Amino acid sequence: MLTGKNNDPANLQVLADLFKHLSDPHRLQILLLLADKELAVGELARQLDITLSAVSHQLRHLRSARLVSRRRAGKSIFYRLIDDHIRQLVIIGEEHAQE
Repeated sequence: MLTGKNNDPANLQVLADLFKHLSDPHRLQILLLLADKELAVGELARQLDITLSAVSHQLRHLRSARLVSRRRAGKSIFYRLIDDHIRQLVIIGEEHAQE
């Protein structure tokens, strides 16, 4: 756990990488939408008003960063946040930005 007291370079790099993954507005929008509920790729594209290809690209990035997971139901693929830590992080970030 990082508390400012633990300056282990490996932990700091993991944290820096996490914030790099959060630095794209589309990725943040996706994470904020997924903070409420699991959504299919098509629904994410519709709500974000971007192409399926663009959403899929960002989702691949978020999956590789272990921020989201997916499940297949028939022909649809649904995405959700990997855990509540990510949900809390993006919601607190959004609240901070609105102050």
